[in-house]
Amino acid sequence: MKNLLTIVAFALVMMFGVQSTNAQGLKQNEQKPEVVAKAQVAELSADLGLSGEQQRTLFRAFVQKEVNYRKQVNGKNATDATVVANKKKIDETFITTVKQYLTDEQYQKWLSMQ
Repeated sequence: MKNLLTIVAFALVMMFGVQSTNAQGLKQNEQKPEVVAKAQVAELSADLGLSGEQQRTLFRAFVQKEVNYRKQVNGKNATDATVVANKKKIDETFITTVKQYLTDEQYQKWLSMQ
């Protein structure tokens, strides 16, 4: 009987520990570039009626933009000339990609949403 109680107590402790670990993992996943990009593409897809290829391309563009922002812009001095130049370059590259893969009508609607 004593062993049975020990096993049950151990199982409960393990169960609560696993739940805590999963909750922490979910919080970390929300900040990954892929998660951010997926949310942005889903919103654009609903608003602009994107095709599957457009969704894939814009997903890659959003991920690339997010990764570059995290490396070169976020957490740095926003008034520094290098940071401003990097931000401008990243934004221009992103806008070029968006313009290339959206139709003219979709692009104009996207610009109005900005």
